[in-house]
Amino acid sequence: MGFLYWDKYYFLLCVPAFILALITQAGVKRAYAKYSRIGNPRGLTGAEAAERVLRFYGINDVKIETVAGKLSDHFDPRVNVIRLSPEVYSGRTIAAVGIACHEAGHAAQYAEGYLPVKIRSAIIPMTNFGSTAGIILTLIGVIFSFEPLVSIGLLLYFFIVIFQLVTLPVEFNASSRAVKVINETNMVEQSDLPGVKKMLGAAAMTYVAALVVALAQFMRLFMRVNDRRR
Repeated sequence: MGFLYWDKYYFLLCVPAFILALITQAGVKRAYAKYSRIGNPRGLTGAEAAERVLRFYGINDVKIETVAGKLSDHFDPRVNVIRLSPEVYSGRTIAAVGIACHEAGHAAQYAEGYLPVKIRSAIIPMTNFGSTAGIILTLIGVIFSFEPLVSIGLLLYFFIVIFQLVTLPVEFNASSRAVKVINETNMVEQSDLPGVKKMLGAAAMTYVAALVVALAQFMRLFMRVNDRRR
């Protein structure tokens, strides 16, 4: 039963990963706080900016709505809706434009059939199942010394790592699309474009951290299983 309790791998692998995640989250909040105080001279709201991105890509079947919360912005491909937090939806700031255009970039990915977003969508069910069943099956397999169950559990849990890995190109591409349209349609002053890039870059780092956390947790589980086998 020692497998269920204290282990050195948590401190060697997971703690540094969690610290990285906290640092990146703090970075996003700092960037958002900074650029949400800088007004957009063009006067565009986040909702209007997102609409411009949709028009740029010839998309006319995606709605833009508000959603409660702060930094709760997202694109829901199930109903083709971009949901923006109140500060982003109505905000006329550099941060609002950048975030709204990023979410519209996701809508463009789905409209064009962007391969990484297809892969991510396809593995979501397995990822959701693996996030809980993976650990449970692995523990049961270890306790009863049933190697096939251990292998299945580890494989299921590894889908979380794959999901986070595939998420990286999806997020970076959405930001790249956002910057491209913002620049080509003159949504902000050229002097403010670096601020948009920094805002989106800070947000992208949270997904890098999420991958590191997922990989650290998988490696912790994998190495504990190997220790148990010896």
